[in-house]
Amino acid sequence: MKRSDRRKRRRFLARALGLAGVGALAGCEKLSQTTWFPAVLGKADVLSEGAAKLVRRKALAQEFSPEERSPTFRSNGTADPGTDDYQALVADGFAGYRLVVDGLVESPRQWTLAELRAMPSRSQITRHDCVEGWSAIAQWQGARLSAVLAAVRPKPEARYVVFHCADPMESDGTDLYYESIDFDDAYHEQTILAYELNGQPLPVKNGAPLRLRVERQLGYKHAKYVMRLELVSSFAGIGGGNGGYWEDQGYQWYAGI
Repeated sequence: MKRSDRRKRRRFLARALGLAGVGALAGCEKLSQTTWFPAVLGKADVLSEGAAKLVRRKALAQEFSPEERSPTFRSNGTADPGTDDYQALVADGFAGYRLVVDGLVESPRQWTLAELRAMPSRSQITRHDCVEGWSAIAQWQGARLSAVLAAVRPKPEARYVVFHCADPMESDGTDLYYESIDFDDAYHEQTILAYELNGQPLPVKNGAPLRLRVERQLGYKHAKYVMRLELVSSFAGIGGGNGGYWEDQGYQWYAGI
């Protein structure tokens, strides 16, 4: 499927998800052309986030045994950023990779992949649920995001972590993918920056060298090819201002499952 076709399909699914949040699925393509439909999506997003806060956000996502892992784990979204900068990182085995963490922090810094591997880590076998209708179970190993945040010391006004990624969403190499989560998810026990998939270094198609795993949300929240973490107090001025690339296309910001 071409990237443009995939984007159209995902925009359609986003509209359907928004309507599901308020209990109506019929005629979503026509509704998307009305003036009130975007407002409904916005309200559905608020309802979704509000409902999530009523349940225990700190509860763990289900974990599985090694025998329950899927035979393969397909690539969701981009399979290879394809940019010159990214290809240069691949060519040297990501030796030149640096994760930048800045924004509203007391001690901005950078980590090499080796340094991230030396940080407090977690291994978990979980199910990935994609908005396009497929799921897969896999084992992930990665640095705890909570440990990364502890090292940079967020400022009191920081509320969100924004993940800036290497994969462009336009054929000319522009419009880089981004996502965000709040501190409830950032400090969750199962939220990690994964560098291994099923006991092996993370493949390019699955987001090498580093991807987010935020196990209580749908797959589009699991940012791949993570290059920078920016701590912010709001999304204003970042992308379309909605907290993520697909959110700018109409997806809900909180995609809890």
